[in-house]
Amino acid sequence: MEFKLKYKDGMARVCEITTAHSTFQTPIFMPVGTVGAVKSLDANDLKKELDAKIILANTYHMYLRPGLKVIRNFNGLHGFTQFDRSFLTDSGGFQAF
Repeated sequence: MEFKLKYKDGMARVCEITTAHSTFQTPIFMPVGTVGAVKSLDANDLKKELDAKIILANTYHMYLRPGLKVIRNFNGLHGFTQFDRSFLTDSGGFQAF
């Protein structure tokens, strides 16, 4: 992963993040796919209609459903969702406790 500061104006800044799956600037709109899927949108819609560069998924919810076995059967989250761009996963710590 690579992080670059692109622009700065006072306290505001624009940064560029490059991951193995995509490059995007922050701040960014990040659709929420709690269990790996964004409701009512498939991977093609996310890329072509929304031009989503990254999706937020919740690790704890993914663990509960669809579960580790299912995700492994698809060779990971990208295979499960067919979304070939980046994911940000949170720890799910809040839900666990």
